[in-house]
Amino acid sequence: MEKTKLSVNINKVALLRNSRALGIPSVRKAAAQCIAAGAAGITVHPRPDERHIRRSDVRELAADLVAHSPQVEFNIEGNPLAEGFLELVFEVRPAQCTLVPDAPGQSTSDHGWNVIADREKLIPILSRLREQGIRSSLFLDPDVSQVAAAREVGADRIELYTEPYASSAGTPAGREILEQYIATARLAREHGLGINAGHDLNLDNLGAFLREVPGVEEVSIGHALVADALEWGYAATVRAYLDVIDRAFA
Repeated sequence: MEKTKLSVNINKVALLRNSRALGIPSVRKAAAQCIAAGAAGITVHPRPDERHIRRSDVRELAADLVAHSPQVEFNIEGNPLAEGFLELVFEVRPAQCTLVPDAPGQSTSDHGWNVIADREKLIPILSRLREQGIRSSLFLDPDVSQVAAAREVGADRIELYTEPYASSAGTPAGREILEQYIATARLAREHGLGINAGHDLNLDNLGAFLREVPGVEEVSIGHALVADALEWGYAATVRAYLDVIDRAFA
């Protein structure tokens, strides 16, 4: 299997920029520096209130990637039921669209889809993404009961919501929780689903996750990576995450 790809979520760069009307730090420059350091993807999660990534950012980043870094995957995350989200996705046509069931006011994503309950909502959305040539991914808890349904509704991949893993690492419950991720990933592979992962992954817990959970094709990391970059800069930080991935596959 190929090594896991790193996609950098730059929402927190936009959050800091939006605190002042100065246009800094630049999300476009952040993306460019992460790409120059070896990131294989850029992730954004625009929300209806535009409290961090704005629709204009999405359009500008899409244009930058097409013009300067066509090999880099653009991943747009969000709730497909939110007003204007799918219209923006179909306008810029990213490589991947990750569907996340977050409410408009949530500070961050905190749970995956109940695909079994929401199948009728998801089927036409996933069909439209497929028609547009956009790879789909469903944000999912480590729950084996949801995997077959994710395949049945037409998803290409799942993204494992990794906060429970991150918060339990090193605790007595940590191994049991990690086993849930392992089982879910194995079953996803059996059903022909690709596997992504993200949320609260960092330099301390990423390597163990990749060594244990089979078939992870992409990790999307934002908060921790941007926090590290405040100390080390984007280039050194991205290289540090890539080094963790390399060692996990050594």
